[in-house]
Amino acid sequence: MRREIELCIEKIAFGGAGFGHLEGKACFMPFAAPGDRVRGRVIKEKSSYIEAELLSVMEPSPDRIEPVCPVFGQCGGCALQHLSYANQLQWKELLFAEQLWRFARVGREACAPIFGADSPWSYRSRVQIKLRWIDNRLLMGFYRSGSHFVIPIPGSCAIAHPRINDLIGELHPLLSRSPEPERIPQVDLTVSDSGESIVIVHYIGHDSKNIASFLADNLAEFPSAGGIWLQTGRKESLQLIKGIDQLTYSVPAGLTTGMPHLLMAFSRGGFSQVHYQQNLNLVRLTMEGAGLSGQERVLDLFCGNGNLTLPLASSARNVVGVEEYEPSIADARRNAADNGVGNVSFVCADADAEIRRLIQLGETFDVIVLDPPRSGALQLMHQLPLLQPQRLVYVSCNPVTLARDVAILMENGFRVAKATPLDMFPQSFHIESVTLLERS
Repeated sequence: MRREIELCIEKIAFGGAGFGHLEGKACFMPFAAPGDRVRGRVIKEKSSYIEAELLSVMEPSPDRIEPVCPVFGQCGGCALQHLSYANQLQWKELLFAEQLWRFARVGREACAPIFGADSPWSYRSRVQIKLRWIDNRLLMGFYRSGSHFVIPIPGSCAIAHPRINDLIGELHPLLSRSPEPERIPQVDLTVSDSGESIVIVHYIGHDSKNIASFLADNLAEFPSAGGIWLQTGRKESLQLIKGIDQLTYSVPAGLTTGMPHLLMAFSRGGFSQVHYQQNLNLVRLTMEGAGLSGQERVLDLFCGNGNLTLPLASSARNVVGVEEYEPSIADARRNAADNGVGNVSFVCADADAEIRRLIQLGETFDVIVLDPPRSGALQLMHQLPLLQPQRLVYVSCNPVTLARDVAILMENGFRVAKATPLDMFPQSFHIESVTLLERS
């Protein structure tokens, strides 16, 4: 039988769990707040640390608040709803600086204050809803943390865009009576900044024509969807049922000096940032870090649909965007053409392979911008300095891999001039950031 413990929570640890000390060991307990005295159950114990689940709050911290969501603590989507938003920002700012110091020895003086969101609720423009058919009942929600057990959404999701909640309400009764509800494991919901939406229904059965016909015959039951697609395997299998195949968001004129208005599109199944307002801050911080005068040659790695490429082009001599996902490159090229941006070019290639090719050709760039996935860009770190940039702007959604990569760049002649955390994911433990590195 797993033993129960009592613990005083000292702080929030990286990853969002409450942290305290017990019997000389570090103890991590999700959903506990700094200042709480809690009772928990040990779920894992090693020589130096303990992981425990929260059973009850014996003495609540003054910092603890009532979560908005009734299934907070069960659903794996949010980690910090028990803290005020001001408190979340305080801890994220501290944790970001701690990771940069721990793994790269970047001092606190290089870390700027965090950019909080004006809208920490109802912001998320893209979600993956998990489905499970149990006892002739469809569960539709998010996985419990660390499991594939679906926690049903209690009417609406507090962090999702209102249009996404409309779609959830429309899809649940429809999919509950679909021909094979047990063969629909996931639905992807995405909205534009103007409220248009695309629904992708994932199907893992053997009669895709039947489910496609069912969706087509019942279009009137989900009027909030601007486009409905069926996916039966990889993204290449996407099949249009009805409506639009892309969504858009705006980058307003004057976001930085001289920037024109940009209308950016991305295709069904493509990547976009989940918080449109914070994406504008991300673009602005990247532009400020790049410090362009109009004469620079810029390389934008992991460029996606041109989210950063096109704004950079408004202040650069020319920009080369590199992205390995072909539909995103098609979006980027179309965005450049539709917005009249002529000083950009795009390459569909793996970033590592393309950098090696550019080095072999003797190419150089004044500024390099990169926005890699959560795993970072370890394989690129020794290669980037060979392109002779004076500045590197590293956009990251993982402070640990950012710090790992920054440490290598610092060994290769760069210094961190400024690192700015950005809260792209309120109520979660995730931290976005923009870091400027300059040649020493």
